[in-house]
Amino acid sequence: MATVLLVRHGRTTANATGVLAGRTPGVLLDDTGHAQAARTAERIAAVPLVAVVTSPLERCRQTAQAVLDRQDPVPPTRVDDRVTECDYGSWQNRSLADLATEPLWATVQTQPSAAVFPGGESLRAMQARAVAAVREHDAAVEAEHGPGAVFAVVTHGDIVKALLADALGMHLDLFQRIGAGPASVSVVRYGPTRPDVVATNTDAGDLSWLRGAAPVGDAPVGGGAGVGVRS
Repeated sequence: MATVLLVRHGRTTANATGVLAGRTPGVLLDDTGHAQAARTAERIAAVPLVAVVTSPLERCRQTAQAVLDRQDPVPPTRVDDRVTECDYGSWQNRSLADLATEPLWATVQTQPSAAVFPGGESLRAMQARAVAAVREHDAAVEAEHGPGAVFAVVTHGDIVKALLADALGMHLDLFQRIGAGPASVSVVRYGPTRPDVVATNTDAGDLSWLRGAAPVGDAPVGGGAGVGVRS
């Protein structure tokens, strides 16, 4: 199958001040976030992307543009509302320190599958829409470009974590064990029998090795010879 790079947006002004931005418009990358996005774009530059899918929110569009600026030729961009930030409802625009005093906070931390944000959506619904979107894009990319194609999805921290939990076969209640730092890149390859989670939460090193990645098949007993080495 194709390879998807799950890219979290760079740091924002809200991240830096400990505020849950949610879907608030006008939340932009700060100077650190711009530098992070540029670094991620440099890492991905060695890999010719066939498409970039992005959340509609500005911070993801900015990060996606940084990636596109380093691609030659420039791949098409697709905006997909299904990979936008979780709808945190009345939690939006509140400080994380304040939210940590809410009874729901403990549920979000320990049983996220039961968490429904007041006036917003549930984490379960968030995961379902994002997984459906990425798997749909993955199938379309492979159908058009073949199993060696690589594309990127630029999205948000909780979305990346929920996508990785699905790919790892983890219950959503365990997704808080997964990290997704600003401008990090995680790599997933959906196979005919199961996804192959190649890398998670990476923030250094170029990704040129993806150009020679072998097709997803049976897992090598004993661990194999490494990514991209064919048996």
